[in-house]
Formats: sequence, structure tokens, C-alpha cells
Amino acid sequence: MSAFDLTGRRAVVTGVKRGIGYAIAEGLAAAGADIVGVSATLDPESSAIGDRVREHGRIFEGHRVDFADRQAVTAFAEAVAGDERPVDILVNNAGTIRRAPAAEHPLEWFDEVLEVDLTSGFVLSSILGRRMLAAGSGRIIFTASLLSFQGGINVPGYAAAKSGVAGLIRALSNEWAACGVTVNGIAPGYIATDNTQALQDDPDRSQAILERIPAGRWGRATDIAPAAVFLASDEAAYVSGSILPVDGGWLGR
Repeated sequence: MSAFDLTGRRAVVTGVKRGIGYAIAEGLAAAGADIVGVSATLDPESSAIGDRVREHGRIFEGHRVDFADRQAVTAFAEAVAGDERPVDILVNNAGTIRRAPAAEHPLEWFDEVLEVDLTSGFVLSSILGRRMLAAGSGRIIFTASLLSFQGGINVPGYAAAKSGVAGLIRALSNEWAACGVTVNGIAPGYIATDNTQALQDDPDRSQAILERIPAGRWGRATDIAPAAVFLASDEAAYVSGSILPVDGGWLGR
């Protein structure tokens, strides 16, 4: 049996339709976990990620939830928390980004990014975490960012949200680690996904980014999945309040 075996565990993964969320869900399923997949645009009955999870022999439950709608996120969390089968792993990955200089950044964009990238994760963690606390075990993983540590350019809402995610990870860990519920984050570097497409399409910015990454390449979503499997496993039982960079060496530059 693998040291990172997750057989029999149930994982909620948000932002699961593509990119990092897709890769994490597949990685957890390959390690043995059943997946509750959530996305703002997911077809609950038919999806590529659902098919992929089932190919690994695991159960997939699909849900469509708008993470900018706090009431919808709350209703989903309460429904899942009320299921007979508990949630063992929560991956708060859903996110969005809006790009505009701070002096021109619409307030509604700022509010939207904080709601999706920060508040929805707190709502899910708070509601699903109650049952984890009662059971004395659980794993909560947030997708943080390099901008949990840095300021970025033209993304003030995103930088604020991801810095908030870093603080939330530490705050929840301080309260819950002694109860068997670990709370950690993964900080992806520059990963080739939809969220970074504008940067990939800008030759000057893309070249500057590549020159700054010691590994010499953009990351892939599949680079993130093993970190999630580790943090979800029993091998990470003494890891909490941490943010693991998976960035090709960017932060060490």
C-alpha cells in the first residue's frame, strides 16, 4: 500500500472543471479518494473530470455552484455537511482574477475576486470543518499563490485575496490542528492555465517570467497534484499552517 493512500476518503474539490482543480481531483482519485467536484460551469451529469475520476475506479459527484454567490456556496456546504458520508478532505481551489491597474480597477471587480478567492473558501471551511472537528480528523487545503507573498502587477484584488488566504490558513490551523484537522496551502508558481493566458500571450511578459524561473519553464497543472496528495495524506499529519510553493524555484530566486 502506498504511503499516500487515500482509499475510502471523500474529497470536495472546488474549481474542478479544468486547470489546477482538475489535476488535483484526478491526483486524489488516483490515490484512492472519491471526489465531490464543484465548479461554476460544471455539468453535474457529464464532465471530463467526472469521466476521468471514474476511470480511476472512484465515485464522482458533480455540482454547479457560483462562488461569487455567497448564499449558493453556503447552501452547497450545508447540504454536503448534512450527507451521511462525511467529507475527509476539502480543497479550496476555486478562483478568479481581474486585471487592471489599481487606479482604474473597478470596485465590483475587487469585491468579486475577494468573494470567489477568499470568502467562499472560508464559508466552506467553516461549515465542513465543524464535522471534521467533531470527528477529530480532516484535511483542508487552499490554493494560495505567489501573490500570497508578493504584490503582483495590475491585480490588486487577487493579491489582496491570496494574501488573505495565507492569513486564513494560519488562523484556522491555530484553532484546529490540535483537534486533528490540518489546514495548509499550495502556492503554485506561473502555471500554464486559463488564469495566466494573458501573460502567456504577452511575449515580453512571458519571456521576463521565464527568465525569472530557475526551472526554466512554465509550470503544468499536473505539477500541483502530488503536493495536494501529500497534504491530504496521513504522511502530512504533523504539517499544518504551512504554504508549500510549487513554483520552479521562483520564490528562492
